[in-house]
Amino acid sequence: MRPVTVSRLALGLAALLCALLAPAQPPAQAASYSKITGAGSTWSSNALDQWRRNVASNLGMTVNFAATGSSNGREQFKNGTADFAVSEIPYGLKEGGVTDAPPTHEYAYMPIVAGGTAFMYNLRIGGKRVTNLRLSGDVLAKIFTSKITRWNAPEIKADNPGLTLPSRTIVPVVRSDGSGTSAQFTTWLAKEHSGTWNDFCRKAGRSTPCGMTSYFPSASGTSQIAKSGSLGVSGYVRQNHAEGAITYVEYSYALKSGFPVAKVLNSSDYYVEPTAASVAVGLMGARINSDKGSSNYLTQILDGVYRSQDDRTYPLSSYSYMIVPTSLEGAKNPLTEAKGATLAAFADYFLCDGQQQAEELGYSPLPKNLVQAGFDQSRRIPGAPGGKVDINDCRNPTFSSDGTNTLARNAPRPKDCDKKGPTQCTTGTAGAKQTTPVNRNATGGGSGGSSGSGGSGGGPATGGTGGQGGAGASGGGADTDGDGTPDAQESAAADAGGASGGGVIDPDTGELISDGPGGDSSVVASPVSLAADDALGLRGALMILSALLLVGVVVGPPLTARALAARAGRRRGDLT
Repeated sequence: MRPVTVSRLALGLAALLCALLAPAQPPAQAASYSKITGAGSTWSSNALDQWRRNVASNLGMTVNFAATGSSNGREQFKNGTADFAVSEIPYGLKEGGVTDAPPTHEYAYMPIVAGGTAFMYNLRIGGKRVTNLRLSGDVLAKIFTSKITRWNAPEIKADNPGLTLPSRTIVPVVRSDGSGTSAQFTTWLAKEHSGTWNDFCRKAGRSTPCGMTSYFPSASGTSQIAKSGSLGVSGYVRQNHAEGAITYVEYSYALKSGFPVAKVLNSSDYYVEPTAASVAVGLMGARINSDKGSSNYLTQILDGVYRSQDDRTYPLSSYSYMIVPTSLEGAKNPLTEAKGATLAAFADYFLCDGQQQAEELGYSPLPKNLVQAGFDQSRRIPGAPGGKVDINDCRNPTFSSDGTNTLARNAPRPKDCDKKGPTQCTTGTAGAKQTTPVNRNATGGGSGGSSGSGGSGGGPATGGTGGQGGAGASGGGADTDGDGTPDAQESAAADAGGASGGGVIDPDTGELISDGPGGDSSVVASPVSLAADDALGLRGALMILSALLLVGVVVGPPLTARALAARAGRRRGDLT
Protein backbone atom coordinates (compact mmCIF):
# COMPACT_ATOMS: atom_id res chain seq x y z
CA MET A 1 0.00 0.00 0.00
CA ARG A 2 2.82 2.43 0.79
CA PRO A 3 4.29 2.52 -2.78
CA VAL A 4 0.80 3.33 -4.05
CA THR A 5 0.46 6.10 -1.45
CA VAL A 6 3.79 7.59 -2.53
CA SER A 7 2.66 7.56 -6.17
CA ARG A 8 -0.52 9.35 -5.26
CA LEU A 9 1.47 11.89 -3.29
CA ALA A 10 3.76 12.44 -6.29
CA LEU A 11 0.79 12.93 -8.60
CA GLY A 12 -0.79 15.36 -6.16
CA LEU A 13 2.40 17.36 -5.89
CA ALA A 14 2.72 17.43 -9.67
CA ALA A 15 -0.84 18.68 -10.06
CA LEU A 16 -0.24 21.40 -7.48
CA LEU A 17 2.96 22.40 -9.25
CA CYS A 18 1.15 22.69 -12.59
CA ALA A 19 -1.56 24.80 -11.00
CA LEU A 20 1.00 27.17 -9.49
CA LEU A 21 2.92 27.50 -12.74
CA ALA A 22 -0.16 27.99 -14.91
CA PRO A 23 -0.64 31.56 -16.14
CA ALA A 24 -2.91 33.61 -13.94
CA GLN A 25 -6.37 34.22 -15.36
CA PRO A 26 -7.47 37.83 -15.49
CA PRO A 27 -10.33 38.71 -13.16
CA ALA A 28 -13.76 38.80 -14.66
CA GLN A 29 -14.67 42.34 -15.66
CA ALA A 30 -17.78 43.91 -14.23
CA ALA A 31 -18.38 45.94 -17.39
CA SER A 32 -17.30 46.14 -21.01
CA TYR A 33 -15.75 49.43 -22.10
CA SER A 34 -15.13 50.94 -25.51
CA LYS A 35 -11.69 52.34 -26.22
CA ILE A 36 -11.51 56.15 -26.03
CA THR A 37 -8.80 58.53 -27.21
CA GLY A 38 -7.82 61.99 -26.03
CA ALA A 39 -5.10 64.58 -26.69
CA GLY A 40 -3.75 67.78 -25.22
CA SER A 41 -2.08 69.12 -22.11
CA THR A 42 1.41 68.01 -21.13
CA TRP A 43 0.93 70.02 -17.89
CA SER A 44 -1.64 67.42 -16.77
CA SER A 45 -0.25 64.34 -18.50
CA ASN A 46 1.66 62.90 -15.52
CA ALA A 47 -1.61 62.65 -13.61
CA LEU A 48 -3.53 61.38 -16.63
CA ASP A 49 -0.98 58.68 -17.35
CA GLN A 50 -1.25 57.34 -13.82
CA TRP A 51 -5.05 57.35 -13.91
CA ARG A 52 -5.06 55.60 -17.30
CA ARG A 53 -2.85 52.84 -15.90
CA ASN A 54 -5.11 52.49 -12.88
CA VAL A 55 -8.34 52.03 -14.87
CA ALA A 56 -6.62 49.68 -17.32
CA SER A 57 -5.46 47.48 -14.45
CA ASN A 58 -8.58 47.66 -12.26
CA LEU A 59 -11.40 48.05 -14.76
CA GLY A 60 -10.04 46.75 -18.05
CA MET A 61 -10.61 50.21 -19.55
CA THR A 62 -8.46 51.48 -22.43
CA VAL A 63 -7.94 55.25 -22.41
CA ASN A 64 -5.37 56.48 -24.91
CA PHE A 65 -3.93 59.96 -24.49
CA ALA A 66 -1.43 61.87 -26.64
CA ALA A 67 0.34 64.65 -24.72
CA THR A 68 0.63 66.98 -27.71
CA GLY A 69 -0.01 70.28 -25.93
CA SER A 70 -3.22 72.12 -25.10
CA SER A 71 -3.57 73.88 -28.46
CA ASN A 72 -3.19 70.70 -30.47
CA GLY A 73 -5.56 68.85 -28.15
CA ARG A 74 -8.30 71.44 -28.69
CA GLU A 75 -7.71 71.24 -32.44
CA GLN A 76 -7.98 67.44 -32.46
CA PHE A 77 -11.19 67.55 -30.43
CA LYS A 78 -12.65 70.15 -32.81
CA ASN A 79 -11.69 68.05 -35.86
CA GLY A 80 -13.10 64.82 -34.44
CA THR A 81 -9.79 62.96 -34.16
CA ALA A 82 -10.01 62.84 -30.37
CA ASP A 83 -12.95 61.88 -28.15
CA PHE A 84 -11.85 64.39 -25.50
CA ALA A 85 -9.22 67.07 -25.00
CA VAL A 86 -7.30 68.30 -21.97
CA SER A 87 -6.37 71.99 -21.91
CA GLU A 88 -5.61 74.92 -19.64
CA ILE A 89 -6.94 77.26 -22.36
CA PRO A 90 -10.61 77.62 -23.30
CA TYR A 91 -11.69 78.05 -26.92
CA GLY A 92 -11.75 81.61 -28.25
CA LEU A 93 -8.09 82.56 -27.76
CA LYS A 94 -6.99 85.08 -30.42
CA GLU A 95 -3.36 84.88 -31.53
CA GLY A 96 -1.76 86.50 -34.55
CA GLY A 97 -5.12 87.76 -35.71
CA VAL A 98 -6.58 84.25 -35.74
CA THR A 99 -9.30 83.19 -33.29
CA ASP A 100 -9.36 79.65 -31.97
CA ALA A 101 -12.89 78.74 -33.03
CA PRO A 102 -14.84 76.18 -30.97
CA PRO A 103 -16.14 72.84 -32.32
CA THR A 104 -19.44 72.68 -34.16
CA HIS A 105 -20.66 69.96 -31.77
CA GLU A 106 -21.66 70.71 -28.19
CA TYR A 107 -19.04 70.45 -25.45
CA ALA A 108 -18.33 71.32 -21.82
CA TYR A 109 -15.33 72.02 -19.58
CA MET A 110 -14.67 69.71 -16.64
CA PRO A 111 -11.99 70.41 -13.97
CA ILE A 112 -9.45 67.60 -13.82
CA VAL A 113 -6.60 68.56 -11.44
CA ALA A 114 -4.93 71.55 -9.80
CA GLY A 115 -1.24 72.36 -9.71
CA GLY A 116 1.51 74.96 -9.69
CA THR A 117 3.41 76.27 -12.70
CA ALA A 118 6.92 75.96 -11.32
CA PHE A 119 10.36 77.23 -12.32
CA MET A 120 12.75 74.29 -12.58
CA TYR A 121 16.42 75.25 -12.86
CA ASN A 122 19.94 73.84 -13.14
CA LEU A 123 22.49 75.87 -11.21
CA ARG A 124 25.67 75.14 -9.25
CA ILE A 125 27.95 77.15 -7.02
CA GLY A 126 31.46 75.78 -6.67
CA GLY A 127 30.36 72.47 -8.18
CA LYS A 128 27.49 72.04 -5.70
CA ARG A 129 23.86 71.91 -6.77
CA VAL A 130 21.78 74.93 -5.70
CA THR A 131 18.43 73.74 -4.33
CA ASN A 132 17.11 76.78 -2.43
CA LEU A 133 16.86 79.50 -5.09
CA ARG A 134 14.32 82.29 -4.47
CA LEU A 135 12.87 84.55 -7.18
CA SER A 136 10.44 87.46 -7.05
CA GLY A 137 7.85 88.03 -9.76
CA ASP A 138 9.64 91.03 -11.21
CA VAL A 139 12.87 89.04 -11.50
CA LEU A 140 11.11 86.10 -13.17
CA ALA A 141 9.51 88.46 -15.69
CA LYS A 142 12.89 90.00 -16.50
CA ILE A 143 14.60 86.59 -16.77
CA PHE A 144 12.11 85.26 -19.33
CA THR A 145 12.13 88.51 -21.31
CA SER A 146 15.95 88.64 -21.28
CA LYS A 147 16.19 91.88 -19.30
CA ILE A 148 18.26 89.96 -16.75
CA THR A 149 20.85 87.77 -18.43
CA ARG A 150 23.33 86.78 -15.68
CA TRP A 151 22.74 84.76 -12.52
CA ASN A 152 24.75 87.21 -10.43
CA ALA A 153 22.55 90.18 -11.39
CA PRO A 154 21.85 92.49 -8.42
CA GLU A 155 18.11 91.76 -8.57
CA ILE A 156 18.71 88.01 -8.17
CA LYS A 157 21.25 88.65 -5.42
CA ALA A 158 18.63 90.65 -3.55
CA ASP A 159 16.31 87.64 -3.59
CA ASN A 160 19.11 85.31 -2.44
CA PRO A 161 21.18 86.86 0.39
CA GLY A 162 22.61 83.46 1.35
CA LEU A 163 24.13 82.64 -2.05
CA THR A 164 27.15 83.92 -3.93
CA LEU A 165 25.72 83.45 -7.41
CA PRO A 166 27.94 82.76 -10.44
CA SER A 167 28.42 85.12 -13.37
CA ARG A 168 26.86 82.53 -15.63
CA THR A 169 24.53 83.26 -18.54
CA ILE A 170 20.87 82.58 -17.82
CA VAL A 171 19.28 80.31 -20.43
CA PRO A 172 15.48 80.66 -20.42
CA VAL A 173 13.91 77.49 -21.84
CA VAL A 174 10.43 78.10 -23.24
CA ARG A 175 7.81 76.04 -25.06
CA SER A 176 7.98 75.90 -28.85
CA ASP A 177 4.49 74.39 -29.19
CA GLY A 178 1.05 75.78 -28.37
CA SER A 179 0.99 75.23 -24.65
CA GLY A 180 -1.40 75.68 -21.75
CA THR A 181 1.64 76.11 -19.52
CA SER A 182 2.74 79.06 -21.66
CA ALA A 183 -0.79 80.44 -21.49
CA GLN A 184 -0.84 80.20 -17.68
CA PHE A 185 2.58 81.83 -17.37
CA THR A 186 1.90 84.60 -19.87
CA THR A 187 -1.50 85.38 -18.33
CA TRP A 188 0.35 86.06 -15.08
CA LEU A 189 2.99 88.13 -16.93
CA ALA A 190 0.31 90.17 -18.71
CA LYS A 191 -1.65 90.91 -15.54
CA GLU A 192 1.16 91.35 -13.01
CA HIS A 193 4.13 92.58 -15.10
CA SER A 194 2.52 94.10 -18.17
CA GLY A 195 5.21 96.72 -18.82
CA THR A 196 8.04 94.20 -18.98
CA TRP A 197 5.91 91.75 -20.96
CA ASN A 198 4.73 94.26 -23.56
CA ASP A 199 8.29 95.57 -24.11
CA PHE A 200 9.42 92.02 -24.88
CA CYS A 201 6.47 91.36 -27.21
CA ARG A 202 7.27 94.49 -29.22
CA LYS A 203 10.88 93.34 -29.63
CA ALA A 204 9.55 89.96 -30.79
CA GLY A 205 7.35 91.63 -33.40
CA ARG A 206 4.07 91.05 -31.55
CA SER A 207 1.31 93.61 -31.31
CA THR A 208 0.67 95.04 -27.86
CA PRO A 209 -0.85 94.82 -25.38
CA CYS A 210 0.45 91.29 -25.63
CA GLY A 211 -1.85 89.50 -23.21
CA MET A 212 -2.06 85.73 -22.85
CA THR A 213 -0.43 83.60 -25.54
CA SER A 214 -0.03 79.85 -25.98
CA TYR A 215 3.00 80.37 -28.25
CA PHE A 216 5.80 82.05 -26.29
CA PRO A 217 7.36 84.89 -28.34
CA SER A 218 10.86 84.44 -29.72
CA ALA A 219 13.18 87.44 -29.79
CA SER A 220 16.52 87.56 -31.59
CA GLY A 221 19.72 88.32 -29.73
CA THR A 222 18.74 86.38 -26.60
CA SER A 223 19.95 83.11 -25.05
CA GLN A 224 16.39 81.73 -25.11
CA ILE A 225 15.93 78.08 -26.14
CA ALA A 226 12.59 76.59 -27.23
CA LYS A 227 11.59 72.94 -26.76
CA SER A 228 8.37 71.05 -27.39
CA GLY A 229 6.29 69.70 -24.52
CA SER A 230 6.84 69.62 -20.78
CA LEU A 231 9.16 66.65 -21.19
CA GLY A 232 11.14 68.63 -23.76
CA VAL A 233 11.78 71.68 -21.57
CA SER A 234 12.35 69.76 -18.32
CA GLY A 235 14.51 67.19 -20.12
CA TYR A 236 16.73 69.93 -21.49
CA VAL A 237 17.18 71.67 -18.14
CA ARG A 238 18.23 68.50 -16.36
CA GLN A 239 21.13 67.80 -18.72
CA ASN A 240 24.66 68.39 -17.41
CA HIS A 241 25.47 70.73 -20.28
CA ALA A 242 22.43 72.90 -19.46
CA GLU A 243 23.85 74.48 -16.32
CA GLY A 244 22.39 77.98 -16.05
CA ALA A 245 19.06 76.98 -17.62
CA ILE A 246 15.61 77.66 -16.15
CA THR A 247 12.16 76.74 -17.46
CA TYR A 248 8.47 76.95 -16.53
CA VAL A 249 6.76 73.58 -16.13
CA GLU A 250 4.23 71.85 -13.89
CA TYR A 251 5.74 70.99 -10.49
CA SER A 252 5.45 67.22 -11.08
CA TYR A 253 8.19 67.28 -13.74
CA ALA A 254 10.78 68.69 -11.34
CA LEU A 255 9.64 66.25 -8.68
CA LYS A 256 10.11 63.28 -11.02
CA SER A 257 13.40 64.58 -12.42
CA GLY A 258 15.06 65.04 -9.04
CA PHE A 259 15.55 68.76 -9.68
CA PRO A 260 14.67 71.84 -7.61
CA VAL A 261 12.25 74.66 -8.34
CA ALA A 262 12.50 78.30 -7.32
CA LYS A 263 10.46 79.50 -4.38
CA VAL A 264 8.37 82.41 -5.71
CA LEU A 265 7.64 85.60 -3.78
CA ASN A 266 3.93 86.07 -3.02
CA SER A 267 1.99 89.23 -2.14
CA SER A 268 2.72 88.72 1.57
CA ASP A 269 6.49 88.85 0.91
CA TYR A 270 7.13 85.14 1.49
CA TYR A 271 8.95 82.88 -0.95
CA VAL A 272 6.78 79.76 -1.41
CA GLU A 273 7.20 76.39 -3.13
CA PRO A 274 4.25 75.01 -5.21
CA THR A 275 3.35 72.12 -2.92
CA ALA A 276 -0.14 70.60 -2.90
CA ALA A 277 -1.00 72.63 0.21
CA SER A 278 0.29 76.01 -1.04
CA VAL A 279 -1.56 75.49 -4.34
CA ALA A 280 -4.76 74.64 -2.45
CA VAL A 281 -4.38 77.84 -0.41
CA GLY A 282 -3.73 79.92 -3.51
CA LEU A 283 -6.74 78.58 -5.39
CA MET A 284 -9.09 79.69 -2.66
CA GLY A 285 -8.61 83.06 -4.38
CA ALA A 286 -9.65 81.75 -7.82
CA ARG A 287 -12.94 82.87 -9.33
CA ILE A 288 -14.77 80.16 -11.26
CA ASN A 289 -17.24 81.03 -14.00
CA SER A 290 -20.53 79.90 -12.42
CA ASP A 291 -22.86 80.83 -15.30
CA LYS A 292 -24.23 77.48 -16.46
CA GLY A 293 -25.54 79.12 -19.60
CA SER A 294 -22.08 80.26 -20.63
CA SER A 295 -19.87 78.23 -22.97
CA ASN A 296 -17.03 78.99 -20.53
CA TYR A 297 -18.83 77.60 -17.49
CA LEU A 298 -16.31 76.40 -14.84
CA THR A 299 -13.29 78.10 -16.41
CA GLN A 300 -10.99 80.10 -14.13
CA ILE A 301 -10.04 83.71 -13.45
CA LEU A 302 -6.86 83.80 -11.37
CA ASP A 303 -6.32 87.45 -10.46
CA GLY A 304 -7.27 86.69 -6.85
CA VAL A 305 -4.64 83.94 -6.75
CA TYR A 306 -1.87 86.21 -8.01
CA ARG A 307 -2.68 88.81 -5.36
CA SER A 308 -3.73 86.61 -2.44
CA GLN A 309 -2.65 88.03 0.91
CA ASP A 310 -2.43 84.61 2.57
CA ASP A 311 1.29 84.12 3.27
CA ARG A 312 1.00 80.39 2.43
CA THR A 313 -0.05 81.07 -1.19
CA TYR A 314 1.85 79.92 -4.27
CA PRO A 315 0.91 82.68 -6.74
CA LEU A 316 1.06 80.69 -10.00
CA SER A 317 -1.54 78.09 -9.03
CA SER A 318 -4.26 77.03 -11.47
CA TYR A 319 -6.56 74.28 -12.74
CA SER A 320 -6.53 72.12 -15.83
CA TYR A 321 -9.66 71.03 -17.70
CA MET A 322 -10.98 68.17 -19.75
CA ILE A 323 -13.17 69.17 -22.69
CA VAL A 324 -15.93 66.60 -23.17
CA PRO A 325 -18.69 66.21 -25.77
CA THR A 326 -22.26 66.71 -24.55
CA SER A 327 -24.13 65.65 -27.70
CA LEU A 328 -24.03 62.95 -30.36
CA GLU A 329 -24.91 65.49 -33.03
CA GLY A 330 -22.68 67.76 -35.06
CA ALA A 331 -20.12 67.42 -37.81
CA LYS A 332 -16.81 65.73 -36.98
CA ASN A 333 -18.21 64.33 -33.74
CA PRO A 334 -16.75 60.85 -33.13
CA LEU A 335 -18.79 60.17 -29.99
CA THR A 336 -21.03 57.14 -29.59
CA GLU A 337 -23.07 56.21 -26.54
CA ALA A 338 -20.64 53.35 -25.83
CA LYS A 339 -17.69 55.76 -25.89
CA GLY A 340 -19.67 58.23 -23.79
CA ALA A 341 -20.28 55.59 -21.13
CA THR A 342 -16.54 54.87 -20.95
CA LEU A 343 -15.62 58.56 -20.86
CA ALA A 344 -18.10 59.23 -18.05
CA ALA A 345 -16.80 56.25 -16.06
CA PHE A 346 -13.21 57.47 -16.49
CA ALA A 347 -14.23 60.97 -15.38
CA ASP A 348 -16.02 59.58 -12.32
CA TYR A 349 -12.82 57.71 -11.42
CA PHE A 350 -10.37 60.62 -11.65
CA LEU A 351 -12.78 63.08 -10.01
CA CYS A 352 -13.10 60.77 -7.01
CA ASP A 353 -10.48 58.08 -6.32
CA GLY A 354 -7.88 59.57 -8.66
CA GLN A 355 -7.61 62.76 -6.60
CA GLN A 356 -6.11 60.75 -3.73
CA GLN A 357 -2.88 60.38 -5.76
CA ALA A 358 -2.65 64.01 -6.83
CA GLU A 359 -0.12 65.12 -4.21
CA GLU A 360 2.32 62.23 -4.68
CA LEU A 361 2.23 62.90 -8.43
CA GLY A 362 3.13 66.58 -7.94
CA TYR A 363 -0.35 68.10 -8.19
CA SER A 364 -3.03 69.35 -5.79
CA PRO A 365 -6.43 67.62 -5.45
CA LEU A 366 -9.59 69.40 -6.54
CA PRO A 367 -11.75 71.02 -3.84
CA LYS A 368 -15.20 69.61 -3.12
CA ASN A 369 -17.19 72.21 -5.08
CA LEU A 370 -15.26 71.52 -8.29
CA VAL A 371 -15.50 67.76 -7.84
CA GLN A 372 -19.28 68.09 -7.55
CA ALA A 373 -19.37 70.36 -10.59
CA GLY A 374 -17.28 67.80 -12.46
CA PHE A 375 -19.73 65.02 -11.64
CA ASP A 376 -22.54 67.20 -12.96
CA GLN A 377 -20.65 67.75 -16.22
CA SER A 378 -19.92 64.02 -16.50
CA ARG A 379 -23.67 63.29 -16.43
CA ARG A 380 -24.10 65.48 -19.52
CA ILE A 381 -22.00 63.11 -21.65
CA PRO A 382 -24.28 60.94 -23.85
CA GLY A 383 -24.22 57.35 -22.58
CA ALA A 384 -23.32 58.35 -19.01
CA PRO A 385 -25.12 56.36 -16.30
CA GLY A 386 -28.12 58.02 -14.70
CA GLY A 387 -28.26 59.17 -11.12
CA LYS A 388 -25.80 61.09 -9.03
CA VAL A 389 -22.49 59.93 -7.60
CA ASP A 390 -22.31 60.06 -3.80
CA ILE A 391 -19.50 62.57 -3.37
CA ASN A 392 -19.09 61.56 0.27
CA ASP A 393 -17.63 58.25 -0.91
CA CYS A 394 -14.62 60.11 -2.35
CA ARG A 395 -11.62 60.03 0.01
CA ASN A 396 -10.32 63.37 -1.23
CA PRO A 397 -7.78 65.08 1.09
CA THR A 398 -9.52 68.44 0.62
CA PHE A 399 -12.94 67.24 1.84
CA SER A 400 -14.30 67.94 5.30
CA SER A 401 -17.61 67.48 7.05
CA ASP A 402 -18.17 71.24 7.30
CA GLY A 403 -17.38 71.93 3.63
CA THR A 404 -14.06 73.71 4.17
CA ASN A 405 -10.93 72.76 2.25
CA THR A 406 -9.00 70.59 4.72
CA LEU A 407 -5.76 70.69 2.76
CA ALA A 408 -5.77 74.48 2.60
CA ARG A 409 -6.93 74.90 6.20
CA ASN A 410 -4.08 72.73 7.51
CA ALA A 411 -1.41 74.13 5.19
CA PRO A 412 1.71 75.06 7.20
CA ARG A 413 2.82 78.65 7.46
CA PRO A 414 6.13 79.51 5.78
CA LYS A 415 9.27 79.61 7.90
CA ASP A 416 10.77 82.87 9.07
CA CYS A 417 13.74 82.29 6.79
CA ASP A 418 11.36 82.31 3.77
CA LYS A 419 10.42 85.91 4.54
CA LYS A 420 11.82 88.51 2.15
CA GLY A 421 14.89 90.00 3.81
CA PRO A 422 18.46 89.19 4.87
CA THR A 423 17.85 85.51 5.79
CA GLN A 424 17.42 82.52 3.51
CA CYS A 425 16.37 78.92 4.18
CA THR A 426 18.78 76.29 2.88
CA THR A 427 16.40 73.35 2.51
CA GLY A 428 15.85 72.05 -1.01
CA THR A 429 12.67 71.92 -3.07
CA ALA A 430 10.70 69.58 -5.36
CA GLY A 431 12.88 66.62 -6.37
CA ALA A 432 16.07 67.98 -4.76
CA LYS A 433 15.42 68.09 -1.03
CA GLN A 434 19.03 68.19 0.17
CA THR A 435 20.22 71.42 1.75
CA THR A 436 22.41 73.89 -0.06
CA PRO A 437 25.41 74.49 2.23
CA VAL A 438 25.69 78.09 3.41
CA ASN A 439 28.06 80.10 1.26
CA ARG A 440 30.21 82.13 3.65
CA ASN A 441 31.03 84.62 0.90
CA ALA A 442 27.40 85.64 0.54
CA THR A 443 26.45 89.03 1.90
CA GLY A 444 24.36 88.66 5.02
CA GLY A 445 24.72 84.89 5.26
CA GLY A 446 21.40 83.64 6.52
CA SER A 447 19.80 83.32 9.88
CA GLY A 448 17.78 80.42 11.14
CA GLY A 449 14.14 81.17 11.73
CA SER A 450 13.65 83.67 14.48
CA SER A 451 16.86 82.79 16.30
CA GLY A 452 20.07 84.54 15.36
CA SER A 453 22.68 82.99 17.59
CA GLY A 454 25.07 80.13 17.02
CA GLY A 455 24.87 76.95 19.00
CA SER A 456 25.84 77.00 22.62
CA GLY A 457 29.55 77.17 23.06
CA GLY A 458 30.23 78.59 19.60
CA GLY A 459 29.80 81.91 17.89
CA PRO A 460 28.65 82.41 14.34
CA ALA A 461 31.15 81.78 11.57
CA THR A 462 32.39 84.59 9.37
CA GLY A 463 29.67 86.03 7.13
CA GLY A 464 26.75 84.45 8.98
CA THR A 465 24.48 85.55 11.75
CA GLY A 466 24.25 82.19 13.44
CA GLY A 467 21.30 79.83 13.19
CA GLN A 468 20.28 79.53 9.53
CA GLY A 469 23.38 80.22 7.52
CA GLY A 470 25.50 81.07 10.54
CA ALA A 471 26.86 77.79 11.80
CA GLY A 472 28.52 78.03 15.17
CA ALA A 473 32.25 77.43 15.48
CA SER A 474 33.57 74.26 17.05
CA GLY A 475 31.14 73.22 19.71
CA GLY A 476 28.26 75.25 18.23
CA GLY A 477 25.13 74.06 16.47
CA ALA A 478 23.82 74.90 13.02
CA ASP A 479 20.16 75.36 12.19
CA THR A 480 20.07 75.15 8.42
CA ASP A 481 16.40 74.39 7.82
CA GLY A 482 15.14 77.37 9.77
CA ASP A 483 13.29 75.43 12.43
CA GLY A 484 15.35 77.02 15.22
CA THR A 485 16.88 73.69 16.31
CA PRO A 486 20.23 72.38 15.08
CA ASP A 487 20.38 68.66 14.44
CA ALA A 488 23.01 66.16 13.32
CA GLN A 489 22.12 66.41 9.64
CA GLU A 490 22.19 70.20 9.75
CA SER A 491 25.54 70.23 11.56
CA ALA A 492 26.93 67.90 8.91
CA ALA A 493 25.67 70.24 6.19
CA ALA A 494 27.29 73.19 7.95
CA ASP A 495 30.55 71.26 8.26
CA ALA A 496 30.37 70.45 4.55
CA GLY A 497 30.23 74.19 3.85
CA GLY A 498 33.35 74.57 5.98
CA ALA A 499 34.20 77.39 8.31
CA SER A 500 36.44 78.74 5.58
CA GLY A 501 33.82 78.48 2.86
CA GLY A 502 34.38 74.90 1.65
CA GLY A 503 37.24 75.85 -0.67
CA VAL A 504 38.21 78.93 -2.66
CA ILE A 505 35.46 80.09 -5.03
CA ASP A 506 35.84 82.43 -7.98
CA PRO A 507 33.60 85.40 -7.06
CA ASP A 508 32.64 85.98 -10.72
CA THR A 509 31.77 82.50 -11.91
CA GLY A 510 31.12 80.72 -8.62
CA GLU A 511 33.42 77.91 -9.75
CA LEU A 512 35.64 76.05 -7.30
CA ILE A 513 39.29 77.11 -7.70
CA SER A 514 40.79 74.90 -4.97
CA ASP A 515 39.18 71.99 -3.21
CA GLY A 516 37.91 72.24 0.32
CA PRO A 517 35.91 69.83 2.42
CA GLY A 518 32.77 68.37 0.92
CA GLY A 519 32.14 67.27 -2.63
CA ASP A 520 29.58 67.21 -5.40
CA SER A 521 26.16 67.20 -3.81
CA SER A 522 24.19 66.90 -7.02
CA VAL A 523 21.11 64.76 -6.90
CA VAL A 524 20.69 61.67 -8.99
CA ALA A 525 17.21 61.72 -10.52
CA SER A 526 14.82 59.60 -8.51
CA PRO A 527 11.46 59.59 -10.30
CA VAL A 528 8.28 59.17 -8.31
CA SER A 529 7.06 55.59 -8.50
CA LEU A 530 3.80 55.97 -10.39
CA ALA A 531 2.53 52.39 -10.16
CA ALA A 532 3.18 49.92 -7.35
CA ASP A 533 4.39 46.53 -8.53
CA ASP A 534 4.74 43.77 -5.97
CA ALA A 535 4.53 41.04 -8.57
CA LEU A 536 8.24 40.27 -8.25
CA GLY A 537 7.90 39.29 -4.60
CA LEU A 538 4.97 36.96 -5.31
CA ARG A 539 6.67 35.54 -8.38
CA GLY A 540 9.84 34.88 -6.41
CA ALA A 541 7.93 33.07 -3.65
CA LEU A 542 6.13 30.89 -6.20
CA MET A 543 9.40 30.04 -7.93
CA ILE A 544 10.97 28.90 -4.64
CA LEU A 545 7.88 26.85 -3.72
CA SER A 546 7.80 25.33 -7.20
CA ALA A 547 11.44 24.33 -6.94
CA LEU A 548 10.85 22.63 -3.57
CA LEU A 549 7.81 20.78 -4.93
CA LEU A 550 9.76 19.71 -8.01
CA VAL A 551 12.51 18.28 -5.81
CA GLY A 552 9.87 16.46 -3.80
CA VAL A 553 8.25 14.98 -6.92
CA VAL A 554 11.48 13.92 -8.63
CA VAL A 555 13.65 12.89 -5.69
CA GLY A 556 11.05 11.81 -3.14
CA PRO A 557 9.62 8.63 -4.78
CA PRO A 558 12.99 6.93 -5.46
CA LEU A 559 14.24 7.64 -1.96
CA THR A 560 10.99 6.40 -0.48
CA ALA A 561 11.11 3.25 -2.63
CA ARG A 562 14.67 2.51 -1.52
CA ALA A 563 13.73 2.97 2.11
CA LEU A 564 10.80 0.57 1.75
CA ALA A 565 12.96 -2.01 -0.03
CA ALA A 566 15.62 -1.80 2.68
CA ARG A 567 12.97 -2.25 5.37
CA ALA A 568 11.53 -5.27 3.53
CA GLY A 569 15.02 -6.80 3.30
CA ARG A 570 15.59 -6.39 7.01
CA ARG A 571 12.27 -8.08 7.74
CA ARG A 572 13.19 -11.08 5.53
CA GLY A 573 16.52 -11.29 7.35
CA ASP A 574 14.72 -11.32 10.67
CA LEU A 575 12.41 -14.12 9.52
CA THR A 576 15.29 -16.34 8.46
